[in-house]
Amino acid sequence: MEQSALLERVSHIQLESNPVLVEHAKERAESAQNRVADRITAFAGSMQFVYLHLLWFGCWIGFRVEGYPYGLLTMIVSLEVIFLSTFVMISQNRADAKRQVIADQQWKTVQEEDQQNDELLDLSKQILSLTKEIRSLSSTSASAPQGDHPR
Repeated sequence: MEQSALLERVSHIQLESNPVLVEHAKERAESAQNRVADRITAFAGSMQFVYLHLLWFGCWIGFRVEGYPYGLLTMIVSLEVIFLSTFVMISQNRADAKRQVIADQQWKTVQEEDQQNDELLDLSKQILSLTKEIRSLSSTSASAPQGDHPR
């Protein structure tokens, strides 16, 4: 099946957000710096950003704001690249923080499951021990001579 057809078939399915990530996002949203950085990163990673720059560069060159080799435009674009690369790193740090939150939660879950498994193993051993005792008691009572039973 083609990937786009598969995506169309499952696009109506709402995925439940990981509660740990929801809490992490709430904590992150408390900082004004983080909110600004998130919005800039979201815009810089969009097609609207690309279209805006195509329009800007086209107008700059088309209206001959400056002559070739476009020194001012080159300087403006260079500064923009410096800032955008910083926002890319911020975005990567945010993604790393999300991955760390998920990893911490998964590790906690693994530890809880390990403890539960140990408890289940102990219970299984107790059941096995009791089963062996019941078998040994029933085999000794079956081999013991039966007395006269009143009728």
